[in-house]
Amino acid sequence: MKRIVTVGAVVLATVALSGCSLLRGSDDALPAPSTPPATTAPPSDSPTPTPTGESASDLLEASANPRTPTPEPTEAAAPAPTLTPIPGGTVLAQGDVASPKGSIHFHFRVVANGDDTFTAQYSGVTSTLPVPVAVALFDLPRKVGDGLTYDGVGAHTLGGPTSGPIAANVPLTGSGVDPSHLGTLVTYSAAAAGQDVPVEIAAGKVLAVTTVRWSVPARQTNVHPKDAGARANATGPVTATTAAGAPKSYTVAPDDLIGDVAARFGITVRDLVWLNEGVQVFGEDQHLYEGTTLNLDPLGR
Repeated sequence: MKRIVTVGAVVLATVALSGCSLLRGSDDALPAPSTPPATTAPPSDSPTPTPTGESASDLLEASANPRTPTPEPTEAAAPAPTLTPIPGGTVLAQGDVASPKGSIHFHFRVVANGDDTFTAQYSGVTSTLPVPVAVALFDLPRKVGDGLTYDGVGAHTLGGPTSGPIAANVPLTGSGVDPSHLGTLVTYSAAAAGQDVPVEIAAGKVLAVTTVRWSVPARQTNVHPKDAGARANATGPVTATTAAGAPKSYTVAPDDLIGDVAARFGITVRDLVWLNEGVQVFGEDQHLYEGTTLNLDPLGR
């Protein structure tokens, strides 16, 4: 089991933005970079002078109702992290699919829903094969004749054999806020397990492979991590960078503290949590596990 790195009363784990309140301490403030403790002045033997003009009753009232000190600035004043969505209806990719032997034909396109989710649309689907056919998007290319061991993103059975063109709209759950890493559309057999069919169209066999060419508009964000270099309580390595050279991922080192990791990259703790919505939180304490990879790319959320 990996060693847990605890962040004082509040330690990292990353949660969804909606769970940011769990990062707060007893004073409702987000964790801050660690700082040396303030120097305490030595006690004085001299009595504290009584302010001129204040009566005993005034002093008693002040003692019973002390003033609340002005709180130090916290991350509450920092703007919430944002990433502009792609306008709904924007077509991000489209193309035509035809199996090598001409048994399957259809058109596909991927459309933005306007809320950082996407839908794959399939139309004009025809198939003369004696088994149902299915589709899914993959990061890595496949080859016709391969057997799938993983369903991919947006796996959906289109149907078949068809007596006429059919259509389907499929939510791309799990594609992230930028689906362009899904470079391959795979059409495969959805035959029932053990169905008596030729091996080349048995369950899970790849029937067609189509390269997906994306056209994703630029997104705007106010979160721009920059690596200022290792520092105390933030000594892990940057393990990937974006095409522009910005830090893309970071691996947690022993004794890392969330405030110091965020400060190393010039972002707030809230930003760091927003970038890593999928990390679990246990109870009131949050834990950052040594060896955990943190995302630093807004498009990689």
